[in-house]
Amino acid sequence: MKVTIDIDCTPEEARAFLGLPDFGPLQREVMEALRERMMKAMAGTEPEALLKQWLATGTQTFEQIQKAFWDQFGAKK
Repeated sequence: MKVTIDIDCTPEEARAFLGLPDFGPLQREVMEALRERMMKAMAGTEPEALLKQWLATGTQTFEQIQKAFWDQFGAKK
């Protein structure tokens, strides 16, 4: 014998019925705090300075990789 029961309810209704906690308000509060911190951090940063910092690091890394490659290539001669 097979019995099927279909329950039509929202996730909030199911959570309340099963006695599970509702983390929605906490999640909204945490996300708002995170958003505020990100906006403050971005407001104090100039895009041009940030770009220069990223490119300088990327260029140094690329040059180090290139030097290591050429050192290995030259060592096998």
